[in-house]
Amino acid sequence: MLDLILTNGRIVDGTGNPWFLGDVGVKDGQIVAVGSLSEQEAGKVIDVHRQVISPGFIDGHCHSDLMILDHPFSEIKIQQGVTTEVVGNCGLAPAPFVKSNAELLKSYIQPVIGKTSWDWPWETVGQYMETVAASQISEHIATYVAHGALRIAVMGFAKRPATSAELQLMKQMLEEGLKAGAIGFSIGLLYAPGSYTTKEEIAELCSVLPKYNGLFSTHIRGEGNNLLPSIKEVIWIAEKAGVSLHISHLKAAGKSNWGKVLEALELVEDARARGMDVTCDVYPYNAGSTSLTTVLPPWMLEGGIDSLLEVTGDKSLRPRIREELSREQPDWDNLVSSTGWQSVFISTVHTEANRSLEGKHIAEISEARGQHPVDCVLDLLNEEEGRITIVYFHMSDEDVKQVIGYEKSLIASDSLTCETGKPHPRLYGTFPRVFAKYVREDRLLSLEQAVRKITSFPVQRFKLGKRGLIVPGYAADLAVFDPDTIQDLATFEQPRQYPEGISHVFVKGKPTLLHGQHTHAREGGLIRAQHQCQH
Repeated sequence: MLDLILTNGRIVDGTGNPWFLGDVGVKDGQIVAVGSLSEQEAGKVIDVHRQVISPGFIDGHCHSDLMILDHPFSEIKIQQGVTTEVVGNCGLAPAPFVKSNAELLKSYIQPVIGKTSWDWPWETVGQYMETVAASQISEHIATYVAHGALRIAVMGFAKRPATSAELQLMKQMLEEGLKAGAIGFSIGLLYAPGSYTTKEEIAELCSVLPKYNGLFSTHIRGEGNNLLPSIKEVIWIAEKAGVSLHISHLKAAGKSNWGKVLEALELVEDARARGMDVTCDVYPYNAGSTSLTTVLPPWMLEGGIDSLLEVTGDKSLRPRIREELSREQPDWDNLVSSTGWQSVFISTVHTEANRSLEGKHIAEISEARGQHPVDCVLDLLNEEEGRITIVYFHMSDEDVKQVIGYEKSLIASDSLTCETGKPHPRLYGTFPRVFAKYVREDRLLSLEQAVRKITSFPVQRFKLGKRGLIVPGYAADLAVFDPDTIQDLATFEQPRQYPEGISHVFVKGKPTLLHGQHTHAREGGLIRAQHQCQH
């Protein structure tokens, strides 16, 4: 007797092939039968009434590293049909660290990953993974080893090349994480201290990856004026190190750069034509979200948050900062100059005193305060000790469509943590939005293409084992939804809203969402990469 049978479904199996009518049988956490199962018996039978049965969705790029531990039910993602998340992205992660630099790392990651109210019981990537594995969570988690964490552990925020001894230590830490089951190595070259790192240094670190068949994932150095050189840089690194490359949240930021995604995708195609394994991901919105500190000139970020607060508090430096932010820069992407302060919205702040600013843009706040926008930003950073998250409208809808429609792109949320404030709606709405907007409304993707981009493709790319397809022998991580009514409800004004149209979600065959309600099942866990070590 089977544990579960889903009957009368439109099965979209994750391959990209056309849907077919049938039933799905589950036993011991695995799919065991697909087809007509009317003669079979099961402990639970659910007629899905011609709704879609698909593999559970994979959020292949997000920042839930700490949120998963504080909120183990993951209702925000389960409500969207997500059964697996990939964390440790953009060089940002809570491990590894050394105790002497722990506070540096915590202040570095907090605007994106958030914080916990308890002491971290880990130091290494492997120990962080063990903490996740022991946490009884509702979805699955896989992680990268993050470059920013490595560099802070070994060098703090030193703006210089690593010595050979420091490089060796970082390589050892990277290898420890890969041995423990991390899926690869992520970098964030936009963020200090990643921005202080040369391409040669990154290539040397990447030399550890081939032994473990690990993936090199990149938040590139610049997504605005420097988009094309930045893509060429990471392709150079991957080619030199002989590794597979994944470009995170590919976009052209800033109005003056809209349209450049076509040239960016041509660079990816040229690399693939040379035999390089290069892919990318994209989120389905025309606004991003990150730390407010990323809009500042890079020299201000040298030395970490404490050093930054000294600079923001130094009134004698403000004329220089205002001048630099008023024009395009040749060696860093000044997105404010092309999109304006009215495009930069405060998403979260740290203090209650400034809570009323959440959801307002910088131009509006500075006008109310009677300040120049740059002075307003610097004062706010001082008041909030650097801990401000923003939503930034700097992309064109047409560019987003180009990347979503690109065959070698997968779709992910890039969602940040959400303890307070108004998070980017992608946290609550990414996956339903793919079907509501890009399948049903714009007809950019077929239903089957959309499912492939959030199931089997990310599973294959991130080496997540036997899941992402509705095939006997694969994990029974499943989502059931109505393709005619699935809809994201999260907006920029009211982002904390669960979607409609998703009926059921199963993790390892156990109902985790049933008739739209979380069952409090906690069948998820840690996914260790299926590395085939090449000694």
